[in-house]
Amino acid sequence: MPSTDSRLPIWLILLAAVAAGAGLWFSQRYFSAPPTPALQNAVLYPAPRTVPDFHLEQANGQPLDLPSWHGHWNVVYFGYTSCPDVCPTTLAIFKQAWKELGVLKENFRFDFISVDPQRDAPAQLAKYVAFFSPDFIAATGSDEELTKLTRALGLMYARTSDANGAAQVDHSGSAVIIDPQGRLIGMFRPPFTAGQLVADLTTLSR
Repeated sequence: MPSTDSRLPIWLILLAAVAAGAGLWFSQRYFSAPPTPALQNAVLYPAPRTVPDFHLEQANGQPLDLPSWHGHWNVVYFGYTSCPDVCPTTLAIFKQAWKELGVLKENFRFDFISVDPQRDAPAQLAKYVAFFSPDFIAATGSDEELTKLTRALGLMYARTSDANGAAQVDHSGSAVIIDPQGRLIGMFRPPFTAGQLVADLTTLSR
């Protein structure tokens, strides 16, 4: 019997290669996750995380809840007014970052939430935060609401008493990033600088 040439014509091979390449480009273009922006300090989660409803109270008497975080980027830090070092250092960095943001300020907001509501009365909390910037949000709430919110954001805090009965507060040093849809997208981990915050917030908001 005469032999049959089983090789495919060269034009058919080339056509298959082009089709495969086009399919790969299409899948990468439309189905792959968008590239992560280059950031200096911020760590982003693979996907935004939903934040549950919460109810806190600002030092000025206004509510602070999930809808309050909609419409702008939020940098949220949990601490307390009698914190000896980490909190004032962090708020000083926020103060400098706020200054450097310039005309971009309208896109952002910085929140300081006290996890020591028994000692941080509204007037004291307002005065403390206003020392760094009157534009910063100062708020606190019940331990039930604070615990629910910090856990949802991947943070923690705990209050204990020393041998003399003096209250001590431990809390996370990271500042979380909430996008304009009220979703948790990542956090700034210490140590960070004002320049890093400004650069990363500018990149994220583009």
